[in-house]
Amino acid sequence: MTATRKAALVAGVCFLVTHVTSVAALVLYGPVLNHPGYIVSAGTDTRVLAGGWLEVILALAIVGTAVALFPAVRLRGEGLAIGYVGLRTLEAAIIAVGIVSLLAVVTLRQHGAGAAGTDAASSVAVGQGLVAVHNWTFLLGPNFVCAIDTLVLAYLMWRSRLIPRFIAGLGLVGGPLLFVSATAVLFGAYQQVSLPGAVAPLPVFAWELALAFVLIVKGLRTTPPDQNAMAPHTARASRTVTQRSTGRAFSHTSFHSSRRGSLCAQRSACQRSIASRSCASHSRRLARRSR
Repeated sequence: MTATRKAALVAGVCFLVTHVTSVAALVLYGPVLNHPGYIVSAGTDTRVLAGGWLEVILALAIVGTAVALFPAVRLRGEGLAIGYVGLRTLEAAIIAVGIVSLLAVVTLRQHGAGAAGTDAASSVAVGQGLVAVHNWTFLLGPNFVCAIDTLVLAYLMWRSRLIPRFIAGLGLVGGPLLFVSATAVLFGAYQQVSLPGAVAPLPVFAWELALAFVLIVKGLRTTPPDQNAMAPHTARASRTVTQRSTGRAFSHTSFHSSRRGSLCAQRSACQRSIASRSCASHSRRLARRSR
C-alpha cells in the first residue's frame, strides 16, 4: 500500500468519524440543550460529559481529514491545500469553544447552582448563556466555516480529478448552499433546527459520505482520466514532432554537407588554376633563358 493510498484511507475514516461523533454528541447533549432549568436540576451529568468527549474526537477527526489529504492535494494547488488545513483547524477550534461552554454548565451544576441560598433564576440565566455560546459556535463552525472548507476541497478535487467529478460537484453545490442557509439563520429568517435548516446541509452531508466511501474503497486517482484519454494523442503528437525534428535536422545537415562539398570543389579548382598559371610562368622564364 502506497503512502497516498494510506493517507486516503485515513482521511476517509476520519470523515466517517466526524459524522458518527457529531450526531451522537448532539443526541447526548439533549438534556442540557433542551431543558432551560438543567443547571438547577438533579440527576447525572454522564450524558453531557460523554457528548463532550465525542466532540473532542470530532474536532480531532476534522483536523485529521485535512492533515491526511494535504500531501496528496498539495501538488494540485498548494495555496488552496494550506487554506483547507487552516479552515478545518479553525472549525475544530470553534467546536472546542462550544464543548467548553457546555462543560462549564456541568461544573456549575455540580457545585450546587440550584442549592439553597443561591439565586436559581440567576443560575438558569448563566446556564442559558453558556448554552447560547454553544449554539453560536454550532452555527459558526459546522455551518459557516464548514461551508467554506467544503467549497475549497471540492474545487481542488474537481480541478485535479482525483475523485469522480460528480462527487466533487456535490461539494461545489453544497458549500455555497450551506453558507447561504447559515446566513439566513444568522439574520433570523428561520431557526437552525427547522425544515430549511435541516435540508440545506444535505448536499454537504452527501458529499462527505461519498468522499469517505471513495477514499476508503478506491483511494485517490494518481493519473486523471483526461490524461489517460489524451495519452495516445500525446504519443502520436510526440512522434510527429520527433519525425519533423529529425527531418529538419537531416535537411540542415544535407545543406551544410552540400555547401561544404561545393566550397571544397571551388578551393580545388582555384588551386589547380594557380598551379597551372605557375607552370606557365615558369615555362616562359625557361624559354627566355634558353634564348
